[in-house]
Amino acid sequence: MAGYKGNRIGPKKFERGQIKIYIIIAPLVIFMLFPIIFIINHAFKPMDELFAFPPRFFVNNPTLDNFKSLLKSARSAGVPLSKYVFNSIFVTFVVVFVGIIISTMAGYALSKLKFRLKNTMNSLNQAALMFVPTAVMIPRYLIISGVKITNTYWAHILPLLAIPTSLFLIKQFIDGLPDSLIEAAVVDGATQWTVYRRIILPLIKPAIATGIILSFQQAWAYLDSSNLYVNTDSMKTLAFYMTTLANLNNLVAGQGVAAAGSLIMFIPNLVLFIIVQKDVMNTMAHSGIK
Repeated sequence: MAGYKGNRIGPKKFERGQIKIYIIIAPLVIFMLFPIIFIINHAFKPMDELFAFPPRFFVNNPTLDNFKSLLKSARSAGVPLSKYVFNSIFVTFVVVFVGIIISTMAGYALSKLKFRLKNTMNSLNQAALMFVPTAVMIPRYLIISGVKITNTYWAHILPLLAIPTSLFLIKQFIDGLPDSLIEAAVVDGATQWTVYRRIILPLIKPAIATGIILSFQQAWAYLDSSNLYVNTDSMKTLAFYMTTLANLNNLVAGQGVAAAGSLIMFIPNLVLFIIVQKDVMNTMAHSGIK
């Protein structure tokens, strides 16, 4: 037992045997941090460093001028910046909340319930993983136009409620739960709604956290709705406004403003991932284990 304890997976304390793992992983971690470091440095570069040749990775003389120019552009815009922020927060919240409910319910049904066309529906969801947003752009537009929800919040929300990747991961996670738990609850008189609410949801919190990350990233930076389905400026999102910053100014001066805007859009994704990263890793591990 002592030998097993010394070689257990994921020991809590540092051991010499871990050194070789750190030697392999450390360069990969540093390499993956480069994009984050670049985005942060790029936002604080003065104009001469933004257009320096050869390009500079790190900022030498950090400045807040880019953020000041961003605020100045926001004040001179026809629509207040707060309106874009509200639209993005509202749309993202609804997409994440409703999307998680849909994914968890569908994942439970596809994993544990028995009904006709179950395998067909599961195959359709897996097939949907292959489609990029561009491939479904025209069908989405036809549906949104057909149900007459253009220039509304629903035009932002409806295309993002179904997330095949989130459903796939949640369904795979639920597959790993023992059927005996559900059978025992049903024998005790629990309904399917009770099983879903009292048993499934508490046990799949890591998968839910992963679904939240996927839903948030997709909704927070989604541009197609503002470009294609919404014509009213006051109904557009913060992501759309940030992409127009380089054009609101001239193309040269606007690069600094766009760099600051990119950092602002990136920070919420980074903070959310840091908060739930442990649950995300657990989901990836469990989803591949049968």
